[in-house]
Amino acid sequence: MKGKEMSSDRKIAIWVGVLYIIATVAPVSTLGAWGTLVDGPGILTNAAANESQLITVALLNLVMAVAVAGVAFMIYPVLRRVADTAVKEGLAVWYVGTRVTEGATFVVAVLATLAFLPLSKEFIAAGAPDASHFQTGAIVLQSTADLAYALGQTVFAIGAAMLYYLLFRSRIIPRWLSLWGLVASPLFVVASLSLLWTGDPNSTLSTVLYVPMALQEMVLAVWLIAKGFDSAALRPRSPAPA
Repeated sequence: MKGKEMSSDRKIAIWVGVLYIIATVAPVSTLGAWGTLVDGPGILTNAAANESQLITVALLNLVMAVAVAGVAFMIYPVLRRVADTAVKEGLAVWYVGTRVTEGATFVVAVLATLAFLPLSKEFIAAGAPDASHFQTGAIVLQSTADLAYALGQTVFAIGAAMLYYLLFRSRIIPRWLSLWGLVASPLFVVASLSLLWTGDPNSTLSTVLYVPMALQEMVLAVWLIAKGFDSAALRPRSPAPA
C-alpha cells in the first residue's frame, strides 16, 4: 500500500512539473505571432489576413488557462496531506481558488483576443476607414485583454505566496526553492500591476520583475519531474487545531 502511495505522489509531482512548463511555454510561444499581428498596419488589418495565426495565439493562451488551474488541482491532495493545522488546510483550498480565478480571467483575455477577428473583418469590409468606431473597439478589446492578463497574474502571485509558504513549512521541496518563490511573488505582483501606471504590459520594469518567478517555476518544474517530493516530509500527519 505504501509503495502505491509513493508511486502516486511521484506521478503527481511529474504532472505538476509538466503543467508548470506548459503554463509557461504556451504563452511565451505566442509572442512572435502576436508581435506580427500588431506590427505594421496594426491588428485591425492583420487579424483578418492572418486568421489562423490569431486563433493559434488564442488557443495557446487557453491552454495556459487550463494548465494553471490544473497545477492547483493536481497538487492540492499533497498540500492537504501535509497541512498540520486548519489554517494551512484553508490556505491549500484558497490556493486552488486563486488558480481557478486566474484561469478564468485568462479566458476573458482569450475571448477579447478572438473578438479581434470579426472586428477586423468588418473593418476591412468597410474599406479600412482612418477614423471610426472600429479603432475604438480595437482599443477596448486590447485594454480588456491586457487588464485581464494583469489581473490574472496578480491573483496568481497572491496564490503563489500561499503555495510557497505551505511548501516552505512542509519541506516537501527544498526550502531554498520555496524561499525563492516567496521572494519572487511580491515582485510579480508589482510587475503585473505596473500596467496601471506604465500602460505597457511588456514594459522593461515588468519584464525585469517577472524574471525571478519565471526562472523559479522552471527550476521547480524540473525538480519535481526529476526528483519529486521529499518522501520523508510527505508522511501522513494528524491535523491539529490552528
